[in-house]
Amino acid sequence: MILTTAAWVSALLLAAAAMMAIVRIARGPSILERVIALDVLLAIIMAALCIDMALNHHLNHVPFIAVACVVGFIGSVTVSRYVTDRRNS
Repeated sequence: MILTTAAWVSALLLAAAAMMAIVRIARGPSILERVIALDVLLAIIMAALCIDMALNHHLNHVPFIAVACVVGFIGSVTVSRYVTDRRNS
């Protein structure tokens, strides 16, 4: 009962955070803010998958979460290097 209630509260908070991240992705104004918002959205999706694993007592999403962490990190580093190189030119 308590775990289910906590899952619903967490899901509502994650949904609100996802909506705010989507608004930031749409409004910008810079590419760096959009990339950060995409990273936040990816973290929210991973958190939702972790909640699903805790509720249903399985570990099926662990490979996706690991790959998503690596892809998010590499994407952020790539964009930040691109913007830094562009500013220095």
